[in-house]
Formats: sequence, structure tokens, C-alpha cells
Amino acid sequence: MRGVLVTGTDTGVGKTVVSAAVLAAMRAAGETAAAIKPAVSGLDEDPEGGWPADHELLARETGWAPGEVAPYTFGPAVSPHLAAELAGTEIEPERLVDLARTAGAGRTLVVEGVGGLLVPLTPAYSVCDLGVDLGLPLLLVARPGLGTINHTLLTLAHARSRGLRVAAVVLNRWPEPAGTIERSNRATIEQLGEVEVETLAELPGPDPELLASAGARLPWRSWVEQP
Repeated sequence: MRGVLVTGTDTGVGKTVVSAAVLAAMRAAGETAAAIKPAVSGLDEDPEGGWPADHELLARETGWAPGEVAPYTFGPAVSPHLAAELAGTEIEPERLVDLARTAGAGRTLVVEGVGGLLVPLTPAYSVCDLGVDLGLPLLLVARPGLGTINHTLLTLAHARSRGLRVAAVVLNRWPEPAGTIERSNRATIEQLGEVEVETLAELPGPDPELLASAGARLPWRSWVEQP
């Protein structure tokens, strides 16, 4: 399967924006792309800054319906396993794997995780487990500022301990001009993590052309290819 699994060092780091930018760039390049997000929670809260809900943005960049992108949606802003429990339902890992494989048949697939790599989708099945089952390269989205070195290196270490191939790290909301700490963080993560580190500037809103332009500056083609 050709594609990438996008995860983050934490919630709120901008996984969906990076995923949407990559998808928009793919479509602009004539690539047939699909997106899956295992679960979306927090729909009871109003989106910030004019951005739509995660699955709605990903759906727009693929031409799919939001319900096709996210099979499980929940109102409370809590972890998926708790959201499912509160809703009286269960997230089925086998269904997630089947949906991803079907979506990725003949397409380039972007799977956006929920929160960080170890966020539980069920009490016994995490985003990392889904990544292992799908065998997709990992794209890790992180903050550029203070604290990101530890969070990023820990995530890289766990991903590799589970056999995941890390394609790259993207430091999102990269400031222009970057300060000393941001430049040092990028170089340190690249050196200690032995990983390619790219940057993405903060985008003012979900404009498709801006997303495509931002995504085109990322080397996504090399990320989605299996070795």
C-alpha cells in the first residue's frame, strides 16, 4: 500500500493541516489520493480560526464524504476510547484496517492518527498498533518551540521499537524568521533522531490553493514510497 501515516507528538500540533496540505499537493500533481482518520472527537466544540472539523477538511481535499473519511465521530473532546465508551459503542480495529486498505487500493493513502502515537483507540489498540497493521511510513508532526526535542525523540524511539519506518518529521507553524531555539531544535532533532526534518509555516486558513502550495514544498513523493 502506498501512503503515509501522520501522527503527532501531542494533540493540537497540526496533524490535520499537514495532512491536508500533503493531500492538496497530491491532487494538484494529478495524484489519486484518499484519506482516513480512525476517529474524530470534540465535535461538540466550535472549530477555531475558520478551520472545519478534521474529517471535513480531509474530505474536501480528497473529494470524499466526511463519513467516508472518519468512520467514528464523537462529540466530547476526549480520547477516542473514552469517547466510544461514553457513546456506548466500540471502535473496531479490524474495521479500521479494512477501511484503510480499501481506501488505499489504487490510491495514495494518507491516514491521520488521533493525538499522539500511543493514544488508545480502544483500551487494547493504539494509533501505533494501527500503523503496524497497515505498514505505512510514519510522518511525525511536532511543534518547533521549547519542549519539542524530548517529545519528538521519544515518539521516534517508540515508533522504531515497533518496527515502523519513519519517513520524516515536520515542524509545524514554523516562524519566519526562525529564532535561535527553533533552528537549534530542528538541527538537534535531525542529528539525534537521525531523521529528515522539514518545516511548514502557519497557514491563515483552509484555502485550497494555500494548502496545495504549502504541501508542494514538502517532499511528499519520497515519503509515500515503500523502500
